[in-house]
Formats: sequence, structure tokens, C-alpha cells
Amino acid sequence: MSGKPRKVSIERLASMSRRGEKIVMLTVYDYPSAVIAQEAGIDIVFVGDSLAMLVLGHESTVPVTVDEMLVFMKAVARGAGTPLLLGDLPFGSYLSPEMAVTNAARLVKEGGMDAVKLEGGEEVCDIVEALVRRGMPVMGHIGLTPQTSSPHGGYRVQGKRADQALKLVRDAQALAEAGAFGVVLELVPSEVARVVTQRVDIPTIGIGSGPHCSGQVLVWHDLLGLSDSYGKHVRQYADLRGATLEALGRYAGDVRSGRFPDEDQTWHMTDEEREIFARTA
Repeated sequence: MSGKPRKVSIERLASMSRRGEKIVMLTVYDYPSAVIAQEAGIDIVFVGDSLAMLVLGHESTVPVTVDEMLVFMKAVARGAGTPLLLGDLPFGSYLSPEMAVTNAARLVKEGGMDAVKLEGGEEVCDIVEALVRRGMPVMGHIGLTPQTSSPHGGYRVQGKRADQALKLVRDAQALAEAGAFGVVLELVPSEVARVVTQRVDIPTIGIGSGPHCSGQVLVWHDLLGLSDSYGKHVRQYADLRGATLEALGRYAGDVRSGRFPDEDQTWHMTDEEREIFARTA
């Protein structure tokens, strides 16, 4: 007899990585998406600060606040109870260990997250250590770090030069030593991602970093074709934007022509009530 699916734990993710079983991570932002992600068997459901651009219409991830992130985290937590729930610490919310602990606690306590993610390598290891000491699991994020992309040349592959690649390896090792349970590698050459994955004993989650990571992450809007532009790293599994535009066009046409609503979408009074209404109206 099959019971309720078990909650995905950090220990389970580590075991999957050791066995070479790929981890599936998906970035979502709302309740219905979270419900579907859980039904699809996603291992990690991630509420990323990319919602600043994809949901709130900003030009970068920088403007989004902790309070704004919490609205979406609460919605996602209500929809997905089985996957590991991972919440992003937005820009400016972890400038010191004390600030990081305060804001991460809000993501866990108010937002319903199981763990938090932050960007950076060796320079944020004191923050990772502070969070882990206080019982808050942390995933790191190196390579392209969108919150600070401008100083690194914008949205482009990181670690193409040997010295940069070695820095990424050191960053990943430092994050693991600080207590991070995993690390995202974003827009990193495949060769570098392979070495990082071999050198650290925690799962690596790739996005635009080749097939050698412990798992992969894509954004809901990108893989379903809801965005208006895509990077090379995205594989589009559906064209929901096109399907939505076609559906909205048919809806608008039906309304304007009088074809919607028809009898199938219409309710009527009983004959008796209609007669009473007609006499008294």
C-alpha cells in the first residue's frame, strides 16, 4: 500500500548525489505552480529573487525586498509540502552575519522555507557559518551571481580563464567547509563544473553549466515558454506563451462577436420564480 510521499530532506539530496542520481530543482513563484511542481515529483522547489524581473517587472533582481519575497514564499509553501523548499535571500539582506540570521529566520519562520540560498563564495563563508550554527540550512551560489552581475561583466559565462576557474573551485570548497549543503553553479564552463562537482562532497546544481553537476535547475517561465527571451542554457519544453496568446485571442473574438457566453455558461431562474420576478419587477 502506497502512503504519502516522503518530504525531501537535505540528507536525501546528499544520498542522491552520492549515488549519482540526478537532482531536479525548479524555480517557481506561486501556489498553482508549486502544486504542479509537487505533482511532477520535483526534488527542490526554489523561490528565487528572479521574481523581481519575471513577476514584478523590474530590470534586475536588486530591487526586490525580503517582505516582497515572503509573499511568494508563503504561497509556494502552501502549494508544495513534499519537495525541499528553498528561498532566496535577496540583495542587501545579508550584508552581515547578524542581518543574514535575522532575514533567513523570517524566510524559514514566516515564509515556510526549509532552507535559504545566498550568492557568493569565500567572501560570504562567515555568513554561511553563522546561519548553519543557528540551524538554518544554506545553499551557496557561485559563477554568475545576478545580484552582483555588473562588476563581473553582466550576464555572461564566468570562469572561462584558468585563474577564474580555480577561484570557482576554491569558492565551492570554502562554501562546503563553511557548512553549505549544496551549491548552485550558474553559467560556468562544463569543464569547471565537472571539477567542482568532483572536488566537493555536497551536491552541485547547474544552470547553464553542463551535464556534470549533481542536478539541474530551470525557471518555470523559461522551460514552459512563458518568457519573451531565452538564454542558450534554457531548453524550452512547451510554448505556453504562444498557446496563451492564441487562447486570449479566441476569447476576445468570442466576446466581441457575442459567441461568449452561450447557454453552456448561463444560468436561468425557474419558471415559477421568473413569473414572480416579472410581475414584481
